[in-house]
Amino acid sequence: MSEAVERESMEYDVVIVGAGPSGLSAAIRLKQLEQETGKEISVCVLEKGSEVGAHILSGAVLEPRTLDELIPDWKDKGAPLDTPAKDDEFLILSETGSFKLPVVPPQMHNEGNYIISLGNFVRWLGEQAEALGVEIYPGFAAAEVLFHEDGSVKGVATGDMGLNKDGTPGPMHQVGMELHAKQTIFSEGCRGHLGKQLMEHYNLREEGNFQTYGIGIKELWEIEPEKSTPGKITHTAGWPMKSDTYGGTFLYHLEGNQVSIGMVVGLDYSNPYLSPYQEFQRFKHHPDIKKVLEGGRRISYGARALNEGGYQSIPTLTFPGGLFVGCEAGFLNVPKIKGTHTSMKSGTTAAEALFEALTGEGEAPREITSYPEMLKKTWLWDEIYKVRNIRPSFKWGFWAGMAYSAIDTYLFRGKAPWTLKHHGTDHESLKKKSECTPIDYPKPDGVISFDRLTNVSFAATAHEEEQPCHLQLKDETVPISVNLEDYDAPEQRFCPAGVYEILTDDDGSNPRLQINAQNCVHCKTCDIKDPTQNINWVTPQGGEGPNYPNM
Repeated sequence: MSEAVERESMEYDVVIVGAGPSGLSAAIRLKQLEQETGKEISVCVLEKGSEVGAHILSGAVLEPRTLDELIPDWKDKGAPLDTPAKDDEFLILSETGSFKLPVVPPQMHNEGNYIISLGNFVRWLGEQAEALGVEIYPGFAAAEVLFHEDGSVKGVATGDMGLNKDGTPGPMHQVGMELHAKQTIFSEGCRGHLGKQLMEHYNLREEGNFQTYGIGIKELWEIEPEKSTPGKITHTAGWPMKSDTYGGTFLYHLEGNQVSIGMVVGLDYSNPYLSPYQEFQRFKHHPDIKKVLEGGRRISYGARALNEGGYQSIPTLTFPGGLFVGCEAGFLNVPKIKGTHTSMKSGTTAAEALFEALTGEGEAPREITSYPEMLKKTWLWDEIYKVRNIRPSFKWGFWAGMAYSAIDTYLFRGKAPWTLKHHGTDHESLKKKSECTPIDYPKPDGVISFDRLTNVSFAATAHEEEQPCHLQLKDETVPISVNLEDYDAPEQRFCPAGVYEILTDDDGSNPRLQINAQNCVHCKTCDIKDPTQNINWVTPQGGEGPNYPNM
């Protein structure tokens, strides 16, 4: 939001920030409408990852509903949907055993869905977009929102490359580019750093309309062929998390003797000693899980925050000169643990609203208010509304949440005459260390479980060290005077990449925070969970961060 410097500029009708499922679906739909009507529209997509898909991480089970609408002949075009979902099971775990639910919750029925690598699916979407004439620029991070004099969004600027740590130009300095647009679509994903600024700038969240989050941690394994069951889907709840912590796990069998295994932990947990990463490593030693992994090898690792607020947390979606789509807006269906089909639908709906406004007769309005009105008439809005009460019911504890969810689903069918509120923001939920008991996590064995730094190497994350730190502290005294003093430095535990470390002298004195920014996998957990909101995640140089191959 800083004052623009002298930069070259490019002009487009629509600029899209983020080459994820929602942004690419919007780009594809805009160009389809161009072909259908003969009315030209220029579209550019910026992607901060080194390539399209480099920063994409999800379970993932894809519901192909929007894909069927957007690209009906996707099979003929080689979409990488190779593993049809075949068998669902839901387990409640104790430390040594499990109970299989006789009936899988209806939101988790996956007949007709596909187990996929979302990163590879997004790469394929990028190919479809480019074939239609969309310009996609990977390795260019949108670092700044640009404004017209009237206060409306003018576009975005990419970040400078080759800056020194103090922000001054280095010997390889390159000034960023300005991309101006009639409309800018923000599809940065969960907790987008420009989206966060825009919500505050335009006051797009009314009081009580806050987002809640979870942290998703995932590994991709190659297992022994005799243990591979392509199409099998296992979800679990219960151990190792206590009943006051929301979360669950997944184990998806893909083709090629691969399994996708992961855990989601709600970031509203209260014990500052809890480590989502360590909970995940401990989970893999459960007898039902360990028997699948034994004899196999982990081939990739990653982590990403996800929206859990649902219907209650959707912000105002439009503002002068731009709009939000996908996880930037928060369209994840939490009980389904699916957000790709809904994100894509928000993207295609936004495209239809934009195309109508930008190519119609007369001057287009600066704010495309037709987009949310169109969205409310789609199946997406109805789907998100029907499950609105399930996630917030778990504020009463695991068993009470399970019981209420069953009542809401089977008795009220998502149409209860009330809407439950979320109990508070995630960063406010931590208790003081004096109120909590430290958690004794087992040491990783290096076979089934691993330390964080070893796992981070399997995310292929890379950052140029000679640049300004993208993990900014608003007040450099707070990590010690507040976080360490009151919460025993929880950033050391909620970060799944070992970015934050408290160092001391040999005698234990002079504590200080060290930020290992080169380890960052761009999950955004620190930006969300830091109890004082003192950590501000901003984008580093374009092309940096994780490089997920098949996540």
